[in-house]
Amino acid sequence: MRGLVQPRDLSGGTLLALLLAFGLLWFGTLEQRRLINPDEGRYAEIPREMVASGDWITPRLNDIKYLYKPPLQYWATATAFTAFGEHHWTARLWPALTGFLGVLFTVFATTRLFGRQAGLIAGAVLGGSLLWNVIGHLNTLDMGVSFFLSAAVFALCLAQRDDASLRQDPRESRRWQDGAWVLLALAVLSKGLIGLALPAFVVFAYALWQRDPGFILRIRPGRGLAILLAITAPWFVAVSLANPEFARFFFIHEHFERFLTKTHGRYQPPWYFIPILLAGMLPWLGGLAQGLIAGVRREPGRRFQPRRFLFLWAVLVFAFFSVSGSKLSSYILPIFPALAALIGLYLSEGAGTRRIGWLTMPATLIGGVCLLLVPFVTRFASEKVPVALYEAYQPWLYGGAAALFLAGLAAFRLGRQGRSVAAAYALAFGGFGFGQGILLGHDKLAVANSAHDVAATIRPQLAPDTPFFSVDTYDQSLQFYLKRTTTMVAYRDELAFGISREPEKFIADLAGFERTWLATPTAWALMSPATWQEMQRKGLPMTEVLRDTRRVIVRKGPPPNPRPEGGDDDCFAARGASSASNDRPGLGRPCAGAKP
Repeated sequence: MRGLVQPRDLSGGTLLALLLAFGLLWFGTLEQRRLINPDEGRYAEIPREMVASGDWITPRLNDIKYLYKPPLQYWATATAFTAFGEHHWTARLWPALTGFLGVLFTVFATTRLFGRQAGLIAGAVLGGSLLWNVIGHLNTLDMGVSFFLSAAVFALCLAQRDDASLRQDPRESRRWQDGAWVLLALAVLSKGLIGLALPAFVVFAYALWQRDPGFILRIRPGRGLAILLAITAPWFVAVSLANPEFARFFFIHEHFERFLTKTHGRYQPPWYFIPILLAGMLPWLGGLAQGLIAGVRREPGRRFQPRRFLFLWAVLVFAFFSVSGSKLSSYILPIFPALAALIGLYLSEGAGTRRIGWLTMPATLIGGVCLLLVPFVTRFASEKVPVALYEAYQPWLYGGAAALFLAGLAAFRLGRQGRSVAAAYALAFGGFGFGQGILLGHDKLAVANSAHDVAATIRPQLAPDTPFFSVDTYDQSLQFYLKRTTTMVAYRDELAFGISREPEKFIADLAGFERTWLATPTAWALMSPATWQEMQRKGLPMTEVLRDTRRVIVRKGPPPNPRPEGGDDDCFAARGASSASNDRPGLGRPCAGAKP
């Protein structure tokens, strides 16, 4: 009989093997790609400067105060750099680790809430979804906060659930409740007040929907806020004492103005996240609507309705960011574990198990369409990203699309055989391969989108005490790869606030740069091809060292003597070696035996 399938669709040994394979695939590709601009370079450089300077309180980017976000990921990455060295994989380790733990915790929590089969399918849904997969392998702040927020929501559901284990041991509920507040505190330290505001919004909305005001008191807000403040307040106090300007900038500008205004230049229309959600949920589009519908249904006889709480979390967070004046595609990532749990719940129920084969068909169709569209990717070529780079990208896109297409066919066959968990895992690995094909192949474009190759060429020639200028441009990965900071010229953008507090570290215009350049015996500079042409017209003494489609590197002075990579010329003599003057060498690694 092919009705409801027993949870032992896959044996324990098979599940363990799949988990090990997933772990190897998830972490095994972190080193394979160069860091791309802007986010990956930025969020690798800030921790690098923490390690180099020894200041773990005030985040700095290119030696300029950068108070936009709290420090938890910076601390984690700086710790990885200290323990294992500065590599691509250590720069990406925190988002990868939190993304992987997010999949495991989704399996655990969904199993406790809705049953083993729902949990296994939920893990497959989350691990194979495109957006969770991609963001989990990029060095940005969004995966960390998404993990802590979603884990806190699950922990709250586990604390409030009605089952025998909580009745036998009431302390378990309190432990989960306290754990939820700890996770919320870590979310606040990851990205700010949304770590508290979003869950509070959903808690109040749930209490209103269920006509259960007592629910607000049952989460013990007094004790919870005390836990949250005990974890978060020390850094907020320390950074405010070191930087009196922090409080207004962080709480007003970075939260209320970001949400209510278009000041950050990230405005998108209210429907912006709809295509992001549909694309990000690939290859699970066939179950998205049904999962949301399953979340609305009330379970008779239960005071707390976990499926409704997860439904509200997904819908209200999506709506919250949709009306925000600042939007980025990764902002809705925290709803993906809840969506995975609801899809897992639906697919584990009677109708879902019978229909899972047909629900895989959109993935097969999309995979086939992508195979047909790959040849047209070269139409995105431009002067900065030549067609040859897109041609090198195409084999990876073919591989990813083929993985999705073939996995869809396999999942359809398994689903028609009644093997719902096996079908879900087949589709998950196909979806994972689809995302990894896009990511790994993107490294073929890194010649244009990363400073890795430029820095590898010039770093052996660059003496540590030689001034280096970024002229009217900013390449956010250059400093990480050079292992030093550069002096900004004319370019402010996101560094404007820090520059306003430390203007002595900045050259305000090209005229000031020209005077400094002429007065400096030896110097290097990064600039755009257009700026390089302007400097040539003015006759400034500059020698072109190298160029690519986006950048020109020039120097002044006698030809440098190449030095071996990793020698002591790459280090700085003491903590805080970067000076406030425009000819500061920047932050390198500590010299052997140097005293802080």
